[in-house]
Amino acid sequence: MRFFSEAEVEALLDPTTLLAALEQAFIDLSAGHVIQPLRSVMGFAAEGQPVAADADHGLLFIKPAQVGNALVTKLITLVPSNVTRGVPSLLATIVLMDPASGKPVAIMEGARLTALRTAAASAVAANALAPKASHTLAILGSGVLARSHALMLRLVRPIEAIKVWSPTRANAQACAADIGGQACNSAEETVRGADIVCTVTNAQTPVLLGRWLKPGAFVAAVGAPRPTWRELDDEAMANLVVADQREAAEKESGDVILSGAPIYAEIGEILSGRIARPQEGATVIFKSLGLAIEDAVAAALVFRASQTQ
Repeated sequence: MRFFSEAEVEALLDPTTLLAALEQAFIDLSAGHVIQPLRSVMGFAAEGQPVAADADHGLLFIKPAQVGNALVTKLITLVPSNVTRGVPSLLATIVLMDPASGKPVAIMEGARLTALRTAAASAVAANALAPKASHTLAILGSGVLARSHALMLRLVRPIEAIKVWSPTRANAQACAADIGGQACNSAEETVRGADIVCTVTNAQTPVLLGRWLKPGAFVAAVGAPRPTWRELDDEAMANLVVADQREAAEKESGDVILSGAPIYAEIGEILSGRIARPQEGATVIFKSLGLAIEDAVAAALVFRASQTQ
């Protein structure tokens, strides 16, 4: 069984190849050609704290899926307080197995893979739903997902200007410097006039208000992965909503559940032509839950690339 470090994953995972593979995976998902149960989520306590059913120090996500011959289980921990430790708030490990025997064939550090596949999913949706001339990008959040979204969205749209906001000004400035963007003082200042907006935060209450959105904007709503968490307010969610997976959005997304917003389509249904693309000029919210099939596809690409070296 082979182990892949973060550096090896990054070296082997080609962003352009990932975009094409994810597009096909979304089509296959909506057509019922993949196996993907909803993820399991467990809260856990910090060391030295009492263990209880409502432990809120962190969350452990368990996400299995099979896409073709790629059989994967992903383990994720989300610990928001890690920012005070200088450790990423989201950590991931991926196990790739042989579907013939069930034998594990690879273990991969998953932080970089997660960042790239999450941003690639947003980019696939933006390529299908955002205006072709979109050139301004607003990012709410300043972590690894902010950086990977800047990378991936530049592959599908002619991005010329990026604005970044974070509750911590220094973090926004560091992120902006890394991606060639501009740090802003407020979320509203960041979003106003943007063609594409990405919310990649750990927020549990709305950080994006619908009244700030430019008509016809495309929003990749990536954070708030729990039924009681929000990144977008009701006014934002009143726009046309497209999900990576309808069932996941309706059962796991607080933005969808608490706003009562209907899901217009899955992105795979639009990509395949089963459901028409939104009318030109529509403001579109892409609700991304970060599906296990994305991890399966990305892990398989890494493993295959290693076999050709």
